[in-house]
Amino acid sequence: MPGLMMFGRRWVIASDDLVFPGAFELLVRFIWWIGILWLYSVHKGNFDCVGGPVLRSYLIVLIVMLAAIICSVSSIVYVSMQGTISNPGPRKCMPKLVYIRLAFYVPELAWAVLGAIWVSDNGVQCGKSVVHVILVTVIASWIIILFTAIAIIIVFDPLGHKKALYYVDKADHNLESSQSQQLLYNVKKAATRVWETRIRLLCCCIGSNNDNRVAFSSIAELFTTYFSDTDLVPSDIAAGLTLLHQEQDKVELSRDPDEVLCQSPSRSAREDLDVELDKAAYYMQFAAAAYGWPLYVYSRPFTGLCKLCGECCQNRSAQHDIVGGDDLNCHFGSILQTTGLQYRDFIHISFHNRIYEIPFFVALDHKTEAILVAVRGTLSLEDVLTDLSAECENLQTEGVEGDCFSHKGIFQAASYIYRRLINDGILNQAFTIAPEYKLVIVGHSLGAGAAALLAILLRSSFPTLKCYAFSPPGGLLSKALAEYSQSFIISIILGKDLVPRLSLPNMEDLKNRILRMVVNCNRPKYQILLRGCWYELFGGDPDNFPTELDGRNLASLSQPLLAEQSFLVQKSSSYNTLTDGSPLDSPRHPLLYLPGKIIHITEESRSGWLCFSDVKYSARWSKETSFSSIYISPRMITDHMPDIVLNALNSLRQERVGCTSCHTPQQTLHNNQI
Repeated sequence: MPGLMMFGRRWVIASDDLVFPGAFELLVRFIWWIGILWLYSVHKGNFDCVGGPVLRSYLIVLIVMLAAIICSVSSIVYVSMQGTISNPGPRKCMPKLVYIRLAFYVPELAWAVLGAIWVSDNGVQCGKSVVHVILVTVIASWIIILFTAIAIIIVFDPLGHKKALYYVDKADHNLESSQSQQLLYNVKKAATRVWETRIRLLCCCIGSNNDNRVAFSSIAELFTTYFSDTDLVPSDIAAGLTLLHQEQDKVELSRDPDEVLCQSPSRSAREDLDVELDKAAYYMQFAAAAYGWPLYVYSRPFTGLCKLCGECCQNRSAQHDIVGGDDLNCHFGSILQTTGLQYRDFIHISFHNRIYEIPFFVALDHKTEAILVAVRGTLSLEDVLTDLSAECENLQTEGVEGDCFSHKGIFQAASYIYRRLINDGILNQAFTIAPEYKLVIVGHSLGAGAAALLAILLRSSFPTLKCYAFSPPGGLLSKALAEYSQSFIISIILGKDLVPRLSLPNMEDLKNRILRMVVNCNRPKYQILLRGCWYELFGGDPDNFPTELDGRNLASLSQPLLAEQSFLVQKSSSYNTLTDGSPLDSPRHPLLYLPGKIIHITEESRSGWLCFSDVKYSARWSKETSFSSIYISPRMITDHMPDIVLNALNSLRQERVGCTSCHTPQQTLHNNQI
């Protein structure tokens, strides 16, 4: 539900978010109260020591105060458990209860100070056990006060006052009035400044040159646009995600098996798929190697450091002519270990990393007779900012009809590598050494997107080039460029990987689905979160909840929501999706697609547990429409990891080799019998 309105401002917490923190405080306070009661009953009549009368008064007041706080917190927890996310009517008294609870912090603070003075008084000659108990009480009081202050800072909304003014105006006037529009404009303008300040603070270590400032501003505007038309608190989003996860699993389980089975591919298509999978399994090791020593050690936690020590300790004076930013040779050593290439096979290695400028290396692969360009994926704050610069940029390409545009940040990164390869003569040097070799470009994640755009830029000069994009970002190319790239780019995607589905239209669709789920669900938020945590940790059957809005749910949207009329700050395309459940008719962001032909690797079966599990995979050709929505899954992040992708490709290759070795003797026996 919308944020709680208190002290004339909006807070990043809802009236139904106080169940769990209140229950925890209630447990602590109750144990504390029982302990103080026990202490008072044991020492009743024995307060004749020096400082005893003060102690007696202190304990009596503390017992009464704790009882009052317990009653106050119990009321907050009980009221917070009432109603649903979209129906806060039973919780309309929550602000008053919170005001009462906050008022108790004044005497509690005073009593904590008094207790600290009493404990620190050297003249007190009561028993040590009594002094220790009072000391624990004082410490507990200060800890609770400290955590309360931290919680207030966390739920503080810098825009709370401006949003409160807009909500009050929206309730009293027409949403389309000039006054409301001006207030909304002020809120968005302030939100952009807040987001930009947050990003600057988060990225304070990377400097503030012109490119960085432009990136900060564009990302701040992106976040403002995405979050400006809804008023959800973080717990609403968490509840919506767990509801959506269970709904998606329920739909998948109830799907007709005939719908799951696709049309059997032709023999030539199957052979082409096997050939491309073999090549992808081979080239993926180069895409993984571009990450350097962090991924190498992560994927080999027991032996990685030992293997790298020998490489890092070697002194290669000539190495510094081609490698930058790797003084200890650890990155280069891990690349040698991962790829199996020799030092002389590398033409150029760059670990230079800034916004729009990402590391890459160029090497000669004599096994496949290829000049390899491997681009690193996201591994730094600069790379994250490059990913988030998601505006569209024109990419006019010869021979392509239609709109040609792409992801701005990734295109800038690809253009940087293009200039290095062409203007610095790196590719010319490589083809001078091996003129008969073909050009192959590989990358993972951000590197996959940059590799795909780099392949498009180089296509006119190198018509035979090939690109393998592993787990590329979804919002990358316009429709015309995506179709153009199918003849020379292969995208490989594993399972329910989030990144290939992560485009701005898909994020809008996810927001709309979350809104629909939280509005439609008729259960309290704490039950949704408890059930969701259990489902994520231990599995089981998806919960049974409504999946379509009915008249009763729609009516709940118009109920007062603590000084707010609905979840929507302004009527937008999100509102249309809420009411009819249809996709956006006029999306605010242009549709961008995955590059090239797509191979989708899915998990068929899993046996064992955690690190000892045995997974069987299957692969098929897929279409970009299969990645038009985001799937919520525990594996949406792990399926993106480069070591997991590499293991899946190697597993498929080993399975095909095993099947071939099994079928060959049988086929030979059959021929002999004939």
